Amino acid sequence: MNVSSMFMSEITTQQPLINLPPGRLNTNHFSNLRKLQKEKVVFVIGATGTGKSRLSIDIATQFPSEVINSDKMQVYHGLDIVTNKITKQEQCGVPHHLLGIINPFLDFSASNFSDMAMLSLDAISSHDRLPIIAGGSNSYIEALIDSNFRLKYECCFLWVDVSMQVLQSFVSERVDKMVANGMVDEAEKFFDPARDYSRGIKRAIGVPEFDSYFRCRSLLDEEAQEKLLEESIAKVKEHTCKLALKQLGKIQRLRNIKGWNIHRLDATEAFTKQGKEAEEAWNKLVTIPSTTIIDQFLHPNAVATKFPTNLASLIGVPRKRSAAMAAATP
Repeated sequence: MNVSSMFMSEITTQQPLINLPPGRLNTNHFSNLRKLQKEKVVFVIGATGTGKSRLSIDIATQFPSEVINSDKMQVYHGLDIVTNKITKQEQCGVPHHLLGIINPFLDFSASNFSDMAMLSLDAISSHDRLPIIAGGSNSYIEALIDSNFRLKYECCFLWVDVSMQVLQSFVSERVDKMVANGMVDEAEKFFDPARDYSRGIKRAIGVPEFDSYFRCRSLLDEEAQEKLLEESIAKVKEHTCKLALKQLGKIQRLRNIKGWNIHRLDATEAFTKQGKEAEEAWNKLVTIPSTTIIDQFLHPNAVATKFPTNLASLIGVPRKRSAAMAAATP
C-alpha cells in the first residue's frame, strides 16, 4: 500500500473524504462552468490570523462552493483550539474537505496533500460547485500547483493581507483567547516525555512551547508555576508571529519571483476597528472586492456586476456570525 492509499484508508475510518450533501445549494447559474475547458479554483491565502476561513465562508455564501483545507496542522484530527480550526457552527453548512481527518501521529506530506486535494477537487467540480482552497500552508499549495494541476484547473488567488504590526497585536490577543478557551489543557494531551515534537500534529505551535511547563510545574510553587506558564504563552505568541512573517515571505516569493497572479486584499483597517465598523470595513475591503474578482474570474466575458456594500443584501438574508467567529476575527 502506498502512502496516499494509507492516508485514504485512515480517513475512511473517521469521516468520508468527500462530503457532498445533495440539494443544499442552487447551482443553476454555476452549471455553465462545466462547459469550460478548464475547471475553476479559488485559493484564499494569507498569513496566520488574517481571516482566510472567514473569507472562504463569505465566498461560499455567494457562490455554490466547497472548501478544501490547506493548513498542514488543521488537516490532523485533534487540537481544535491549538490549531484554531473553524468550528461546525462557523462553517455555516459549507462542506469542508481535508479538515481534521488525518491521524495526529502520522506525517502528512505536501505530496500526500496534492494527491488528496486532487480527489476533492474532481468531486467538487463534478457537482458543479466552486472549489475554494483555503489555508496558510503555502508549501502545500505550491506543491499542488507545481504538479499536473494547471493542465486541468485555472486558478484565482486571493491574498488577505494585514500590516504586520497590526497582525502581531491581533495574534497576541487571539492566543490569550485560545488560552482562556482551554488551549493549555488541550495541549497537555500531547505532552511528550521524550521531547519528540517532530512528527504529526505535535509540531503545531502551541504544543512544544508548553513542554517545560508540563514537565516542571509539579516541582514548583504556585508563583513559579504561573511565571513558567506566562513564559510558555509568550513563546506561543512569538513563534506564531514568526510563522506569519515566514508565510508572508513565501507569498511575496510566489507573487514576485514565480509570477503568480495574486490579488492582494488589504484588510488592515478592519483589524483596527471594532464591532459594526470592523464588519463594514471587512465587507468593503475584503468581501466585496473578492466577490467581484471571482465573478469576473468565473464569467470573464460578462459585464462586471456592481455589488452592494453589504454582503447580506447579496443573498437577501441577514448575515449572522457566531460568537466564536466574532472572537476569532475582527
